[in-house]
Amino acid sequence: MRDKKAVKKAVAKIPVVKKAAISRPPKKAREKLALNLVSLHNLKRPFGSHKKRKHLGRGPSSGHGKTSTRGSKGQTSRAGRHFYLGFEGGQSPLIRKMPKRGFVSNFKKVYQIINLGDLNRIKETTITPAVLKASGLIGNDSALIKILGNGSIKNAVTVQAHAFSKRASSEITGAGGKAEIINV
Repeated sequence: MRDKKAVKKAVAKIPVVKKAAISRPPKKAREKLALNLVSLHNLKRPFGSHKKRKHLGRGPSSGHGKTSTRGSKGQTSRAGRHFYLGFEGGQSPLIRKMPKRGFVSNFKKVYQIINLGDLNRIKETTITPAVLKASGLIGNDSALIKILGNGSIKNAVTVQAHAFSKRASSEITGAGGKAEIINV
């Protein structure tokens, strides 16, 4: 009997080590670690990236004065003031002092230009704007296209475009093809 009691006492004196205490850092270290981690709940916007909104028209004690930061009198203090780009305070603007020369039409047609030499790499017999876009010769198949006579064409093909130069149309017909104009 005595031997069994002695064994029980000896077993009871062995310190029990908790696994959780070993793997977990102390409380102060955990707090420091939590401060360094960045997550959604502790994100802050950088200083100066967000200004407070000016609340105007709240009187002299608002911090923006009785005139709401507009100063006193004159065009800039009134409601409905309007300044266009280049306004010079009533002085004759520089744009009106400069001489006007030349003319630019509002109805000018802008074409995407393709040379005859570029059409040789297309293997199809009928070349349409969709085919030109697929081959990478133009960017927009709904915009205007003009074929110029730079280079020469070897195959007899039917080319559809909005405009042709004289040399391009004669080269295409000379090779046995057709130059068809697309009406807009």
